[in-house]
Amino acid sequence: MSLLNEVKKLASQYAEDTIIIRRHIHANPELSFKEFETAKFVAAELRKLGIEPKEGVAGTGLTALIEGKNPTSRTVALRGDMDALPITELSDIPYKSKNVGVMHACGHDVHTSCLLGAARILVQLKDQFEGTVKLVFQPGEEKNPGGASLMIKDGALENPKPNSMFGQHVMPYIPTGKVGFREGQYMASADEIYLTVKGKGGHAALPDKVIDPILIASHIIVALQQVVSRNADPKKPTVLSFGQIEGGHAQNIIPDEVKIGGTFRALDEEWRFEAHKKIRSIAEGLAEAMGGSCDVLVDVGYPFLTNDPTTTQSARAAATSYLGAENIVDLDLWMGAEDFAYYSHVVPSCFYRLGTGNPDKGTTLGVHTPKFNIDEDAIELGIGLMAWIALNQLTTAHKA
Repeated sequence: MSLLNEVKKLASQYAEDTIIIRRHIHANPELSFKEFETAKFVAAELRKLGIEPKEGVAGTGLTALIEGKNPTSRTVALRGDMDALPITELSDIPYKSKNVGVMHACGHDVHTSCLLGAARILVQLKDQFEGTVKLVFQPGEEKNPGGASLMIKDGALENPKPNSMFGQHVMPYIPTGKVGFREGQYMASADEIYLTVKGKGGHAALPDKVIDPILIASHIIVALQQVVSRNADPKKPTVLSFGQIEGGHAQNIIPDEVKIGGTFRALDEEWRFEAHKKIRSIAEGLAEAMGGSCDVLVDVGYPFLTNDPTTTQSARAAATSYLGAENIVDLDLWMGAEDFAYYSHVVPSCFYRLGTGNPDKGTTLGVHTPKFNIDEDAIELGIGLMAWIALNQLTTAHKA
């Protein structure tokens, strides 16, 4: 039996168990950097496979090694994120979240379980590859400064240092049975923008006695749109959106201050930080011109994510041999953000998409929504392909 067919056979054999693991993680979600029980569960599952994990990396993260023959020859890293979101799940499913207000609404339960499933396959085949597979179970993808950045600082990519790294993420807009790849830049940087507009409150019927922060805030929000429409190079995708405004508690009282929260996304690092300066200048200047003031906080988040062309071509070739060219999707630029980007800036990396969409099963809703779910038929492909991509990296390098 060929190595490819062995991987497919094992993926089919382990799919049901992996689904059970996924449902357990889904039912017991934990917020970013609080993945204490999830980390214990993952560690226990690894030990069942005969793998001794390194625990407590970046707090609740874990790393582990699967060594083949000649383990120092080459290392490939596989990453799964573990944290959930502060969302109340509204789906009526048997494995619905037991932690009210916390939900795996971005598929991290799938990523973690698929990495465990891939590890199970690779353990069975460790006599058939040369090199080492490093497993990276990461906390805090959903919250600045990003668990990936902390994992790197805590040495997750050292001893051994990977030659390449791969991350898999669910995608409800791609049908189950298909996967997506993109070379080069793929996802945007993401920074949080917090504005506190300060004025002088008072009675709404006496506007001449107040400095209205609601009016100032309104002008600032409108004026800041010129950062995108008049300052950004049209060839460089940029997004500035505000999703939060808090100010006042009564219709006839002007408050003293208004708080605004937003997000800034870009695909060019030089422009990214130039835009921060423009946001600050416009907000502060306009508030001052209207008699108030504005405190600006830019919480710098994840950088843009870039897929190394050679590494991505190799992964795509492996996926083509596993699935057939007809099941490979070309991905467009995506203005969402992912802290896998940190890995992509220090190790040749590929971040690809696992299709989980199935209209008949109602799994086409977007991530970060209270009824998000996946077609669990995708899990067999998720574990098999991740293992096959890793093996392809190691066996191809050995042959070269």
